Amino acid sequence: MDDLADTTGGVTDGDGMLAAASPSSVYELLREDIIEGRLAANERLKVSVLAERYGTSTNPVREALQQLRGEGFVVIETNRGARVRAIDAAFLRDTYEIEVLIEPYLTRWFVGIATSADIDRLVAIQTEIEAHDFRDLNHNSALDTQFHRILYDRHYNRHAFEMWWKHREILSAVSRRYPLSLKRRAEVLQEHRRLIECLMAHDADGAATIVAQHVEGSGRHLIEQVRLGRRT
Repeated sequence: MDDLADTTGGVTDGDGMLAAASPSSVYELLREDIIEGRLAANERLKVSVLAERYGTSTNPVREALQQLRGEGFVVIETNRGARVRAIDAAFLRDTYEIEVLIEPYLTRWFVGIATSADIDRLVAIQTEIEAHDFRDLNHNSALDTQFHRILYDRHYNRHAFEMWWKHREILSAVSRRYPLSLKRRAEVLQEHRRLIECLMAHDADGAATIVAQHVEGSGRHLIEQVRLGRRT
């Protein structure tokens, strides 16, 4: 059997046919297929099969595999080729621990530039999150992303922002497959409210502390859910 017979991760045109992926998009497509589980843990990644899957030549695939290797998504072994690294508890721990370092740094800077309009937007999103009450994990994830992007989007250090965003995408994609416990839901809402209060008070230290607790709490909860195998 072919290693990667399924081509559902590719881009389709209007007639449902697999359309050619541009070289710049192969990395994003492959990364998304790994995060979303369309490519299984430890699955072999053959360059020729991936090129056919994404409708491109082999060179962009090789480049994407090397980039994903550097990010930890792909393992490449001599004489054995490439395979998907499992997005397991250890991988998620490493990912959220990096976020714990980055997000307080980004938040501290935001406190110094936050306007009343920014605060109003955060309050509005938080109000919608609470009204929605976690009924749809995808919608809640989108709202939560909007909330945090207000804090980080304008930061001058684009490398730090992009690093946050890449790790955020990983955690969000995995989180959408697992439910939040009632306890964690209450904690998330409380942490958001406390963060808004610190922003209103121009309390950079308090805001940074709350964000660190928020990320660590969500990371630990996700790992617990993954270990228990509780899927939606």
